[in-house]
Amino acid sequence: MATTIEHRSDLLHVLRQPAVQQLLDDEQRRISAEEGVSFRSVNLQFQRPVEHDFTGEQRDRTTLLFGGFTFRHEYLIQCSFESLGYNVEVLPTPNTDAFQAGKEYGNNGQCNPTYFTVGNLVQFLQHLRDDKGLTNDQILDRYFFITAGACGPCRFGMYEAEYRLALRNAGFDGFRVLLFQQKGGLKQADVEAGLNMNADFFMGLVNAINMGDLLNELANQMRPFEVVPGETDRVLGESMHFLGEAIKQKRPAALQGKLREVLAKKTSGAVEKVDTLMKFVDMLTSEDYTAPLREVSRRFDAIELDRLQPKPVVKVTGEFWAQTTEGDGNFNMFRFLQTEGAEIITEPIATWLTYMMWQEKIKARDRRMIDETESDLKWWQVRKRFALDSKFWKKRAAMEVADKVYRREYDRMREALGGTTHEIVDMFEMEKLAHQFYHSRSEGGEGHLEVAKNIYYTVKGIAHMVLSLKPFGCMPSTQSDGAQSAVINHFKDMIYLPIETSGEGEINAHSRVQMALGEAKSKCKREFATILESLPYSIEEIRAYAKRNPEVNRAMYHIPHYEGVSGTAARMAKHLTERMQAEGIRPGQLARPSEELAAE
Repeated sequence: MATTIEHRSDLLHVLRQPAVQQLLDDEQRRISAEEGVSFRSVNLQFQRPVEHDFTGEQRDRTTLLFGGFTFRHEYLIQCSFESLGYNVEVLPTPNTDAFQAGKEYGNNGQCNPTYFTVGNLVQFLQHLRDDKGLTNDQILDRYFFITAGACGPCRFGMYEAEYRLALRNAGFDGFRVLLFQQKGGLKQADVEAGLNMNADFFMGLVNAINMGDLLNELANQMRPFEVVPGETDRVLGESMHFLGEAIKQKRPAALQGKLREVLAKKTSGAVEKVDTLMKFVDMLTSEDYTAPLREVSRRFDAIELDRLQPKPVVKVTGEFWAQTTEGDGNFNMFRFLQTEGAEIITEPIATWLTYMMWQEKIKARDRRMIDETESDLKWWQVRKRFALDSKFWKKRAAMEVADKVYRREYDRMREALGGTTHEIVDMFEMEKLAHQFYHSRSEGGEGHLEVAKNIYYTVKGIAHMVLSLKPFGCMPSTQSDGAQSAVINHFKDMIYLPIETSGEGEINAHSRVQMALGEAKSKCKREFATILESLPYSIEEIRAYAKRNPEVNRAMYHIPHYEGVSGTAARMAKHLTERMQAEGIRPGQLARPSEELAAE
């Protein structure tokens, strides 16, 4: 060790000699001249870009831009924001041109949600400039973009920087990009905030998301079985307009009259607290959303379905954006699956929201264990233990209440819409299913949920096949795929297919899906045939009964779930058999249904 230290000391002494330093300087100048390399010192400290404020006085002339959800979600969110007095415009669904724009103006090596969403914003601003004739200054003054921001182990933590880089490279330097956790609305102390991220903002946002989730799932349940093709989309379009108008007419609950004046004079902040409480109680008790949804349910119920057609049920999971968007970003996969004869179950955004609340619960539990270990608590230190436990229970109780309230509101909307859609999954059950294959404390993306959903929807008999959509090179999804091989080996009947999406490769992706879907179709047909063999009636008799009882062909007619039976047709046949037996219809009584129906 001494020899090494002495050697380094001698070397430093040589380097400090003027003659040696001169030789080093000359060599640096030579390399700089020949290779174009700079040896200047660089300040590597990151400085957050200065963001221009969006103030209250700018609200009337400024338009809020957003996107990244399905069309149903975006339209309902737009109506909610407009009801609060904002000018809102939804970005178009990202296409492959947006993907190419993102690659052109952004960094290399990003995932395709980054390229699609960033390029889509650039493309829209170019449309304002080149097609609508607005100058860059007018665009910067009249528009701003709002998105969710986060830090994390994947590229999502760099979205904000990517937006800014691409906008600067495209000639829109200084365009305002506001994040949910940034520019805190009412907390913007020096000026009146143009965007108030208050209770009305977030309650309206969450309720719009929940309605979008439920409408998406309901429409996907109906399209494969509709007797008149296109009827579901027609009614859905009319219902969207109806719900949008209902949302726009909703006015936020607020304290009025003399009591408001008295509280405003008496206590600072009292009015705001009472207003927030009133908004919360109003949300829990009013029918501002459930009443319109019941009307939408009535409209959907008029659509005739033929559910006795065996179609494979495909659960779509994966990375948040890839499994949510509808367009080139996921190879238009939802419509492709339905065209190929599948019934799909999309993933509600509600699952992601409850997953984040679950994370807070387990973090509080883990923190409690760490604190107790670090404190080296003894059994007699009751006061210290109480302090640690009270901190945990306070956080846990807050998250439990938030989770239960959220699920209650989701279920209220679900029941108002007919009750045929799925409940939000139990996050602790998902943790239990996945933990042995994928550690539930590994964060990033959806963490262990991709593995858990694959097991859950297969073991519970809800889907014949699970399709996981993810961006190319997505780190959290790549980790999940590594664990899925062990899952598939454990559950031999599982059909699981991961698809990496990008701006290219659509034909290859569709081909792979077709192959897996062929296996799912065979599985579905075998299930349907097995069910029919176990029933005392033939399929012709069951169909005849369905024609004589048109209520069973209505969209809102509830078909019970049977353990181990995934297909809608198999469930329908089993359920109608139970009804026929309860009504005393003997096997063979409807052996010639066509003639009997014609005679009647």
